[in-house]
Amino acid sequence: MAKEDLPRLSATEAAGRMARRELSAESYIRALLERIDERDPAVRAFVCVGREGALNAARELDKNPSRGWLHGLAIGVKDIFDTAELPTQGGSDVYTGHQSVNDAACLALARHAGGIILGKTVTTELATFPPNETHHPFNLEHTPGGSSSGSVAAVADFMVPLATGTQTLGSTVRPAAYCGIIGYKPSFNLIPKKGVWPTSDTLDTVGVFARTVPDVALFVAAMLGFESLRLPEAGAGAAGPAPRVGLCRTFQWEKATPEMRQALEQAGQHLRLAGAQVRDVVLPDAFSGLLQAQTTVALWEMSRSLADEFLRHGQKLRKTLYDRCAEGYRVTGEDYQRAITLGRDCRQMLPDALGDCDVLLAPAATGEAPKGLDWTGDPVFNQVWTFLHTPCVAVPAGAGPAGLPLGLQVIGRIDDDRKTLAAADWVHRTLAARMR
Repeated sequence: MAKEDLPRLSATEAAGRMARRELSAESYIRALLERIDERDPAVRAFVCVGREGALNAARELDKNPSRGWLHGLAIGVKDIFDTAELPTQGGSDVYTGHQSVNDAACLALARHAGGIILGKTVTTELATFPPNETHHPFNLEHTPGGSSSGSVAAVADFMVPLATGTQTLGSTVRPAAYCGIIGYKPSFNLIPKKGVWPTSDTLDTVGVFARTVPDVALFVAAMLGFESLRLPEAGAGAAGPAPRVGLCRTFQWEKATPEMRQALEQAGQHLRLAGAQVRDVVLPDAFSGLLQAQTTVALWEMSRSLADEFLRHGQKLRKTLYDRCAEGYRVTGEDYQRAITLGRDCRQMLPDALGDCDVLLAPAATGEAPKGLDWTGDPVFNQVWTFLHTPCVAVPAGAGPAGLPLGLQVIGRIDDDRKTLAAADWVHRTLAARMR
């Protein structure tokens, strides 16, 4: 296989080739580094690249038996995950030059499974709102989304096969939709958060990016030793039994662009023709208040999580973030507690809301990635699901008027990640076949 084609291998295929010694980890890492050298000056996905550390790790893997399911696979790491060998600066002047002595727990587990940390990827400031320098890989005048900007761009542009992200509002699912790849936000707390800089204890969820659903499943399964999450590698056509799918337009439907609305309706038709049972699902009226409640919780918890940055280093924060923290301190404790209670009550109602559906299918964003780099897009279609703690998987579903990807999200029951991933794989393969 030509060196220039190696970055386009799926993570599952690349890991298999390296485990069988058909491909050396060093050759693979060198091909990815060449891709980074070629593309990252324009895309700006990486804060720093650990070239020598990655190459040394690859050589060590090549000398020894396979370490695990991630043997030789390169990982892009969002710059709010602590790493022992590379600085963690959170996209903020407050943390310039900051160096941890440990890896975040999930990264330690990924290394143990044979993964190689290739570099730190750009995040918005402290994984909140002010964007940094990353461009959309398919159109440099557009945002790739945020806050996991660099991770999603690096995966979409074939610089790495896997990357980490987080989601507090919509920072995994939305950018994946914008960039036409797979973004997996697991059930709340499935992936350990130790060593990942916090914003909201109630909402923060570690997520991952790849270009196929089996790849995100492999990544999380390897980190957790959760073998039943693994899926067969993607191939032609849909795999496994057709799921029962509920089309869920949500209470935010008016925010969707005409193209996004059409994408959801057409997806329902395609899935039905491919054998899925598809029906409309309307969420209970109580869910109509979840968006405001999630915003209340996010503001309250973010402002207090970033208390020292705001109170002692406020002059180093960008104004957008400083003002957001100040807004959070104006939220009353009573409003916060009411919001927390609504979220808990709606989680208890969720199984009945899904009924006999295996998963829901909803917009993953309002439309395609916005033009400009001063805003990473509206998370309105993600916030409720983050608050509900459900597993969500973004899958591509066509293109918008600017030719950029549109994405939908497959949403499952809390802690039913295996079924959600399997359904998302079926949906992804089916829609991909229909769009050819």
